[in-house]
Amino acid sequence: MLMRRFRFNRLEDVSGTSGTGHVVEGVQFTDGTVALRWRGEHPSTATYASIDDAIWVHGHDGKTILEWIDP
Repeated sequence: MLMRRFRFNRLEDVSGTSGTGHVVEGVQFTDGTVALRWRGEHPSTATYASIDDAIWVHGHDGKTILEWIDP
């Protein structure tokens, strides 16, 4: 597997914190680990063991869509 870039497209901001639209830039590393870079007024970076873990935490029941940039 190669590294892959992605972004999160937030359709609804249920927490009132991160806004809507493209709120995260991310990369999935060759071992499956992902790094998220939150955009906006208060940017931050977080890592997760897998893309599934990141979606579980930040997906908000389908209100945040994972969009792969790289195939």
